[in-house]
Amino acid sequence: MNSPSSFFEEKKLGKAQDFGMLKKLTPYLKPYRKLFTWAFVLIVLITGTEMSIPYITKIAIDRYIVPENIMTSGQNADPVPLPARQLTFSLSDPGTHDIVRAHPGLFQIKGPEAVIAYEKFHELAADEMVILRKKDLAGVAWASVWLLGIVIISFFLNFINTLIMEYAGQMMMHDLRMELFTHIQRLSVQFFTRNPVGRLVTRVTSDTQNMHEMFTSVLVFVIKDLFMLTAITVVLFSIDWRLSLAVYTVFPFVFFVSWKFTTSARQAFRTLRVKIAEINTKFSETIGGMQVIQLFGQEKANHRLFQKINQEHYRAGMQQITVFALFMPLMELMSSIALAIVIYYGGGRIIDGRISLGTLVVFISYIKMFFRPIRDIAEKYNITLNALSSAERMFLILDDNTRVPEPKAGAQARVPDRSLSFHLDNVSFSYVPGETVLDGISLSIRAGEALSIVGPTGAGKTSLVNLLLRFYDPDSGAIRINGTDIRNFKLADLRSRIAIVTQDPYIFSTSIRNNIFPETNGFTDKEMIEILEAAYCKNFIDRLPQGLDTLMTEGGSSLSSGERQLLSIARALAHSPDLIIFDEATSYVDSETEIKIQNALGNLMKNRTSVIIAHRLSTARTADRIVVMHGGRIIETGTHDELMDQKGFYYRLHQFQG
Repeated sequence: MNSPSSFFEEKKLGKAQDFGMLKKLTPYLKPYRKLFTWAFVLIVLITGTEMSIPYITKIAIDRYIVPENIMTSGQNADPVPLPARQLTFSLSDPGTHDIVRAHPGLFQIKGPEAVIAYEKFHELAADEMVILRKKDLAGVAWASVWLLGIVIISFFLNFINTLIMEYAGQMMMHDLRMELFTHIQRLSVQFFTRNPVGRLVTRVTSDTQNMHEMFTSVLVFVIKDLFMLTAITVVLFSIDWRLSLAVYTVFPFVFFVSWKFTTSARQAFRTLRVKIAEINTKFSETIGGMQVIQLFGQEKANHRLFQKINQEHYRAGMQQITVFALFMPLMELMSSIALAIVIYYGGGRIIDGRISLGTLVVFISYIKMFFRPIRDIAEKYNITLNALSSAERMFLILDDNTRVPEPKAGAQARVPDRSLSFHLDNVSFSYVPGETVLDGISLSIRAGEALSIVGPTGAGKTSLVNLLLRFYDPDSGAIRINGTDIRNFKLADLRSRIAIVTQDPYIFSTSIRNNIFPETNGFTDKEMIEILEAAYCKNFIDRLPQGLDTLMTEGGSSLSSGERQLLSIARALAHSPDLIIFDEATSYVDSETEIKIQNALGNLMKNRTSVIIAHRLSTARTADRIVVMHGGRIIETGTHDELMDQKGFYYRLHQFQG
């Protein structure tokens, strides 16, 4: 027999195909492609505004703050000219004309213009320099206005873009979560025996949240970063290709480090997603089984198991942190090296007059801007890996079609109205291949008959009921309803005609009204009262603070075991089934409550086909017919008296319980 834990292990993923997940995610992007198109347009505009700020600074420096007129000294031009920095002013301005006339030794007159060497310009008085450079001051003022305007425009563009991306991301996360929830509801019971609650909760909550971060922070913004890197490269090479080539000698090392980072980080993120799911699973099981853990003193053993999982999560987290702790400083080092090259090589070219100060400043600004997208891409790659690791796990669920198949459209049959009879023809079934649970079961259940199934634990009673409910299909043989194979009925139609009252009925954390009465059926107050009275639960509901609108805690723990069973019977009555299945649990209640449950069951079973899994033979003897199961087979059948007269297995069970 396989150990139970084998059902709860995460599937081992093969070779990482992270970015192959993006193809699977494209259907979730399509409904919002217009929003992404607008976001892309805004990204282009935002990139343009950010790129223009350093260039306006260059213009302000070269044209207004440190204007240059590079001329050669002497009449004979050398192969390498000696530059001289000069300032030129128009003599048409009266103020300029007066200053030039006052300092004839400083200026050279060249037609309508006066030229002064840059180093001699500072020999003038401060007020004279202001008069001469008033156009430059006006130019600096306009450059400042342009910068401020671009920053304001960039602010609003970023604001609108963030709104668009958050809206699209929230809607995609909503769609993905709803698809997961809908898909999980359609899966068969077999799926839930392999997947614990904690794992599924992780998929629908934190994993979809990771997808939201990727949708909003990565898809469009990575395009922005790549667009920014391309634009910076084009602008730098257009300004000075020699200086650009010198700086770009660093980037092969940058890309090598980035590639090593991506390969090292991938596995850490995939491991983290698995360990988070295991932590949630273990914690969920601990909370659900706390009474058992404390009763049997298993706190220390449970602590060790949780500590082991938590330690594995810690190691995966530290692996991720180590990768980032190396990558980010290396990027800072590469950025500093690039800046050092700009200052050394560019500074030398300023000294020999080959480039302007503004060119050096714009190179420094653009190099800083260049490394920012690289760091952003690395961080977004972090988010992307996290999200794609989550996507791998989510698609394991979405790709899992462990469900009971619906009949083909042409083969569908309509479930007969009332008077349902069942026939099992040589049915065999196993949960695990090779481990037979039901072996060659042949049984007829007549319409309106009360059939009781008895037998020791492990005889196959519950498995037989699971086949009637079509939670599973038999491995061989067939089950027929009024002569039609049960597989020809739609699951929803079939199950709408069946109700089950279990040993420990599940009560949802909502009002009692919503637990009993389906919201879509529109019961009148009179009908609800009749159902509550027939189920013998009106009296205790009336005693509750808000009556039918009293909110239940999870599992209905605020009610007694007997009250939960009465609510379950009321729920079955509201369902108005044709077949009622009752897994007897009256051994858990007092005698008075047992009488109420028996009377309520009598009302529920009236004029209906019913199957009772009887744990106490005193319950079985009231049935029209009793089926005795042992080892997955039917070994005896008959009424109580007939079986007692046979003095077989049923007789020995009766003697043992008596």
